[in-house]
Amino acid sequence: MPHFLFATGIENSSPTVDNGRRRVDEMGSCRHYELWREDFALAKELGVGALRYGPPLYKTFLGSDRFDWEFADLVFGELNKLGLIPIADLCHFGVPDWIGDFQNPDFPELFASYAKAFAERFPWVQLFTPINEMFVCATFSAAYGWWNEELHSDQAFVTAIKHIVKANLLAMKAILIVRPDAIFIQSESSEYFHPSSPKAVERAHFLNERRFLSLDLNYGHSVSAEIYRFLMDNGMTEAEYDFFMGQDLKRHCIMGNDYYGTNEHYVAADGKASFSGEIFGYNEITSQYYWRYQVPVMHTETNFEEGPKGYEAVRWLYKEWANVLHVRKSGAPILGFTWYSLTDQIDWDTALREDNERVNLLGLYDLDRRPRAVGRAYKELIAEWSEAMRTGSVCMMVPLGPCCV
Repeated sequence: MPHFLFATGIENSSPTVDNGRRRVDEMGSCRHYELWREDFALAKELGVGALRYGPPLYKTFLGSDRFDWEFADLVFGELNKLGLIPIADLCHFGVPDWIGDFQNPDFPELFASYAKAFAERFPWVQLFTPINEMFVCATFSAAYGWWNEELHSDQAFVTAIKHIVKANLLAMKAILIVRPDAIFIQSESSEYFHPSSPKAVERAHFLNERRFLSLDLNYGHSVSAEIYRFLMDNGMTEAEYDFFMGQDLKRHCIMGNDYYGTNEHYVAADGKASFSGEIFGYNEITSQYYWRYQVPVMHTETNFEEGPKGYEAVRWLYKEWANVLHVRKSGAPILGFTWYSLTDQIDWDTALREDNERVNLLGLYDLDRRPRAVGRAYKELIAEWSEAMRTGSVCMMVPLGPCCV
């Protein structure tokens, strides 16, 4: 793995919605199945070294020990030919119909078998995100009731999080059997909850402890007494908790921290949370996560909606990049930066719950594969900073683009 990775990704979310009646496939919505060669060529031209990418799990994993590798063979063969490093994104918010959802206790073992089969099929792949944004996946599926099982309870959330993290851990172990030098990049949302009232302080404190849950379990980090009680009260057994605390996989991991303008929240007196916009920012919140786990860091997702002049997204790019440099200056080893995704997305403004076919202007390229202003700015940023990040000879001034002066 290079010393520092500039990356982008192909959005490959595939949850089910409407009580399982409809599957949202962002690769299909954004025409990647038709234009994958062009998408890879754009990524190569952009200058990124890595691409967060994976075949659709629901189309590839057809049953126990049954796989359809036709599309995966084509696309990963092309990535290898182009010299783009894939960060293999194996499960992105959805599972095949025959597995059901994240309440299924068989999911961890089944997913581990898929991960091992993938590693055997593509033994040259070294970097993996077995399950993307474990905390978000469990929250949206089993706490908010938006996706997949569409449940809305603490017990459903705990069930989902324990199955998702166990699946992630078993997948890492399975891949390491095939590729002992595999590196796992946990792309995980970095959150913070601000109390907006003295009456909200206790609830905000609880939510700020709970935000760490997926990574606590993944890295074998003891949870607080309050969170332990929450887990035990909602269906986790002592034996299950001991399983998570007994794992020793952190040394194979890079902690990917995702940050958007929606990652910080106000907590009201009634306990309800709403988006606060950026208050602390990536530097402060990522530092909290880093010092908790002391695992090398990568900025694995960010984006911003392009406005009428295109400057809003460019400003966000340079601001996030400045935060990456500040994280590095603070002493945390940060190994990469990602604008996500390569192209615009569809219906993420409703978290994929509504089929509006609304284009969200979040990509480096639009859906006709024309560069956006942020795409041109990212290409320039990569060209200007790659050598300095590779050698470590980095000036810590905040980088400003021409439209950010």
